[in-house]
Amino acid sequence: MLNIVVAALCSVLVSVLLKLARRFDVDVGQAVAWNYVATSALTLAVLQPALPPLQQADTPWLTLAALGLLLPTIFLALAASVRHAGIVRSDAAQRLSLLIPLLAAFTLFGETLAPLKLAGCALGLLALAGLVWRDGPTADGNRAARWGWPLAVFIGFGVIDVLFKRMAAGGLPLGSALLAVFALALMVAFAWQLARRARFTLRSALGGLLLGAVNFANILFYLRAHRALPDSPSLVFASMNLGVVALGAVAGVALFRERLGRINAAGLLLALAAIALLALG
Repeated sequence: MLNIVVAALCSVLVSVLLKLARRFDVDVGQAVAWNYVATSALTLAVLQPALPPLQQADTPWLTLAALGLLLPTIFLALAASVRHAGIVRSDAAQRLSLLIPLLAAFTLFGETLAPLKLAGCALGLLALAGLVWRDGPTADGNRAARWGWPLAVFIGFGVIDVLFKRMAAGGLPLGSALLAVFALALMVAFAWQLARRARFTLRSALGGLLLGAVNFANILFYLRAHRALPDSPSLVFASMNLGVVALGAVAGVALFRERLGRINAAGLLLALAAIALLALG
């Protein structure tokens, strides 16, 4: 369980670092780019992925390329969501994105969902509506951004999850896949910074490397939790997602004094209930 706690803490810490970026004069776009330098290097050093699987004829490069494009894009969307909507809503929206692959399996691939999973999906959609409800004042007066960015996070991370599942079904080892995706994301992120003629700074580079280390730790300890509890994947899944939503709520309210309206708070509670039902189902 210690692995799950550390993974959840690191996941929330990513949002905290994104929230603090402007306060410490860190350019988020540059930080996201340098983040992939750190994750790529740490994947090579810690996971030691095999490279031959990437050289096979059936390597799903189209899926890997889509992930390489989406990851930095949705990372920037997460940063915008944290800025405009806060950590509480952003982390909850990210974790509720698991509804998209479940709904895709049900509507597109003809899979039968158990009653608990159907109830979880229904609660999850209600939770999302409650979380993005334009309730109460906004710090910057931009109401559309406060519901739009969490919705983008929800959709983006859901699509990413579908792509990762599709890639895993092809048999590509996880370490090899992560290395390829991070390397492609690195190129996309730096290409975007060059296109916008960003002025690179040491502060943003250091902030990005820290962000990448925390991001990689989140992935590493989540994988270790699954290895430590191979017969209890639902326990790992539920503990991780519930932990991130709960810790995100504590961080947002206690550290940054984020305010939730009644409908938003109800959405947060529904999100916790939905994740629990999806794990049990």
